[in-house]
Amino acid sequence: MNNYLLFEVGVEELPSRFVSSTLDQIKSNLTKMFNENRIEFSDIKTYGTPRRLTFIVENISEKQSNLEEEVKGPSKKIALDADGNFTKPALGFMKSKGLKEEDVIFKTVGKDEYIFGTIRQEGKETSEVLKTILPEAVKNVTFPKAMRWGGKNMRFARPIRWMVTLLNDNVLEIDLEGIKSSNVTKGHRFLGKDEFEVNSLEDYLTKLEENFVILDQDKRKELIRKQCIEVANSLGGEVEFDEDLLEEVTHLVEYPTAFYGEFNEDYIKLPKEVVTTPMQQHQRYFPVVKNGKLLPNFIAVRNGNDYRIDKVKAGNEKVLVARLEDALFFYKEDTKKSLESYIEKLKSVVFQAKLGTVYDKTLRIENLSSNIIDLLNLQQDKDDTKRAAKLCKADLVTGMVFEFTELQGIMGREYARVSGENEAVCEAIFEHYLPRFAGDILPKTNAGIALSIADKLDSIAGFFAIGIQPTGSQDPYALRRQALGVLNILMDSKLDINLKELVELALNNYSN
Repeated sequence: MNNYLLFEVGVEELPSRFVSSTLDQIKSNLTKMFNENRIEFSDIKTYGTPRRLTFIVENISEKQSNLEEEVKGPSKKIALDADGNFTKPALGFMKSKGLKEEDVIFKTVGKDEYIFGTIRQEGKETSEVLKTILPEAVKNVTFPKAMRWGGKNMRFARPIRWMVTLLNDNVLEIDLEGIKSSNVTKGHRFLGKDEFEVNSLEDYLTKLEENFVILDQDKRKELIRKQCIEVANSLGGEVEFDEDLLEEVTHLVEYPTAFYGEFNEDYIKLPKEVVTTPMQQHQRYFPVVKNGKLLPNFIAVRNGNDYRIDKVKAGNEKVLVARLEDALFFYKEDTKKSLESYIEKLKSVVFQAKLGTVYDKTLRIENLSSNIIDLLNLQQDKDDTKRAAKLCKADLVTGMVFEFTELQGIMGREYARVSGENEAVCEAIFEHYLPRFAGDILPKTNAGIALSIADKLDSIAGFFAIGIQPTGSQDPYALRRQALGVLNILMDSKLDINLKELVELALNNYSN
């Protein structure tokens, strides 16, 4: 490729959640600084693995564009004194712009005259400008959590260990607080060479593949998807993909190899979410299903080849079984009692110091959801709504939800079924948390809709009443998300209801 820049930042294993955002931030920083420094380019391609962040700038100019810019200074009455000499403000303006007295003129703008001058600056070699731009592009990245290392002033998510900088096949010497750039990179931590030289962009891409690094994250993701499908097919099932999990796994490996593991069929008797939650959220495994039902298998992805894969398989099975044993224990213990019996414990769980306990909140939800049912003239759903409101938070104090918090609502529905509640009540308990995130499903049953709106409006009204409101940068109680949830439910359900009246009812709940 003609006129390219290859910039690789080598790091200790970067958390998967940071890879995409870090690539985007550095690309944005580079784009901004290239434009500010008059360096032309056609595109910046970004690639990321846990150990490296790579940027390929295409068709980068060899020099900055020459600068010719007219600048405006103070008005004539400020720029000249009574004797017609330049004043300190005028001289200061000229000095700041690198102008001499003979370089400036006066022009009329509106009713006044102003001092003007033209800055002319010949463009520097791109190689010189990059020595400042590249370190700053890295230093200006922000993280929710960052660290310092080796006595350096800069912060990064993980220590930076090496840099590769090639400008048109030539090594560009960059210094990032003592980290010197070169043409030496590293292969896969276990399968590749510890260090090797690259002499061009093509050489870099070829040698990385030879050293078991699939640099392109999109290619890596599709390879993982393909491998998982093939493994699932060999088991007579289908892999159940979660795109967020697939993205996470993609950024955990440089050379993926998918394999399957097995577990005891007894665990399949548990509710599906009880098995898949520790599988996906805690172990980063993909479930295998057949006709919608779980098979006693999972698919994991190794960062490496298939050498001694049987040992890796056994290790992963052992870890998952420990998790499933915990889930099975909690399920058996929780279902020894009815869901209703857990309600009393909610009196000891604080919702918010000024807004009472979770038990108090359930009473407000019960009252407000009944009001919503009345306003919608859905009396046939009132009993189910009241019953679901009474039970909707009970699963929060069960062992399962205490251990796996992401199962709140899901376990409420399952425990309600085990306790003999009717299906409308069970579904409403689950639906009252919906939507949980952007793009999530919305409640569909009348009882679920009423409960979800009541739960969210109760939180919004209560927190605003005690002066806790979202700011531009903070929303610790997710009030924005809950407000959007209410609006999405109302629009999706096409409910004819007065939102102002609902808010007033929610506020009145706190005064009763």
